Amino acid sequence: MCRSIKTLRPPALPEKATEEEIRAAALQYVRKVSGFRAPAAHNQEVFDAAVEAIAEATRDLLDGLQVRGAAVTSTATV
Repeated sequence: MCRSIKTLRPPALPEKATEEEIRAAALQYVRKVSGFRAPAAHNQEVFDAAVEAIAEATRDLLDGLQVRGAAVTSTATV
């Protein structure tokens, strides 16, 4: 697909992906799929909407993934 999109989940990233990382991945995806690095003015609105929709879907995906072997933090006290 697009080589500049990196894996945003542990263990590839030691911590939760930042909003900047999520948005950058969404932007790279939209650029690749649309074939435009920067859209013309008449396409800017739909381009930006696509980036936001993909960023939101990415956040939902990352929040819902369960990674086997990942450390689970417990809030229980003894």
